Amino acid sequence: MSNVGERKVELVKNLLKKIHEGVSPEELSREFSEVLRNVAPFEIVLIEQELVREGFNVSDILKLCDLHVQLFREYLASRELSGVPEGHPLDLLLRENELILKWGEVLGVYGNALSRTTSDDFVKVLDQLAEITENLRNIRLHYRKIQMLIFPYLERRGIIAVPRVLWGREDQVILKVRELKKLIEESREKKELVSELVSKTQELAREISELVFRENKILFPAVWVLLSEGEWAAIGEIGREIGYLVPATKEWKPSVSPVMPYEIIPEITEEQAKALPPEFRELALRGIEADTYDVRAGSELELSTGFLSKKELEAILESLPLELTYADANDRVKFFTSSKLSRGFVRTKTILGRRLLFCHPPRLEGMVKLGVERLKKGEKFREYWTKQGDRIIRVLVVGVRDEKGEYLGTLEIVEDLTEVVKNPEEVMKKLMVL
Repeated sequence: MSNVGERKVELVKNLLKKIHEGVSPEELSREFSEVLRNVAPFEIVLIEQELVREGFNVSDILKLCDLHVQLFREYLASRELSGVPEGHPLDLLLRENELILKWGEVLGVYGNALSRTTSDDFVKVLDQLAEITENLRNIRLHYRKIQMLIFPYLERRGIIAVPRVLWGREDQVILKVRELKKLIEESREKKELVSELVSKTQELAREISELVFRENKILFPAVWVLLSEGEWAAIGEIGREIGYLVPATKEWKPSVSPVMPYEIIPEITEEQAKALPPEFRELALRGIEADTYDVRAGSELELSTGFLSKKELEAILESLPLELTYADANDRVKFFTSSKLSRGFVRTKTILGRRLLFCHPPRLEGMVKLGVERLKKGEKFREYWTKQGDRIIRVLVVGVRDEKGEYLGTLEIVEDLTEVVKNPEEVMKKLMVL
């Protein structure tokens, strides 16, 4: 990095310290307006990228983003996307944002109304606020598509900071929706919490609006320039599986096959770079380190959800805290695993090819036979519980079918759930929000 670049990084670090001290982005933009004129919008993104590489906490960079957006809101507000076909994945994401923005605005309206409501209308307004908050819990579906479908294509091209910062913002919103839902219920019994509830409601409404703004004016224009039709085809295909918050009134049909991130040549052409929003443009023109890792290298097995070598597959199966036995459609044992972590029933290679019924005591043959027959007729699984010494074992017997529904075989899953059954309180203590 040049001396000028280093000075700008130090400037931004100093601004972060000010934000840490509680100075608002609005106040900083006034106080440092002269200095900040020397830092262009795209340079802040470059600096964010540098800070991520230096190991700065994403939460710190999120605070910097507040300043970034505050400084360049008017400049960004004029941008509009055009030419996006109806039913295209980006069209659906934009329409989802319209709905999310509406939910956020309504949230703000009702939160504000709560501060002025009479005691007679209090419960009614609170109910409406709870309903809006319940709707907002669905925004995770929107963010999951951004995080899992859009970001990998940017990261492959070496664009790291923008995805990390946006994901941090999205995660904050999701957590605040959960907190707001809890606060609404607590406010029914504790009226003194209303002022806090109003404040939290307004804060969340503002953050939702900010996220919509960031996506529509910065992220989406960039990916519209960068991603090929094949990449959008892959996003569209998987996006339909995840689901959307809005109906697809028209189906978009790509003319090429889907292209996954690991299949692309991670480069940004000069023509693409010039068409990017400024926040991305300078980053691309200066050159960034693309991710060229080949996930397929050394893998003998190409599965529908990834690539593995025989060695990796066997090691994975042995590392599972459960054991599997598989019998084919002819009820002959074809495969089993041996876990390093959890010992189930005794199985040896001599059972390969053996009738499934004969792998159980004669007294259980009728039960096993009936269970397999039910699975073949359409039942999804059978559940059994047993004990081995002081250990409590759950046995799931699952019918395995192909994509057409044809029965391929029977899978027995043996899992030691002693700790879960005997110490449910300890398990509950370990719960964490993900």
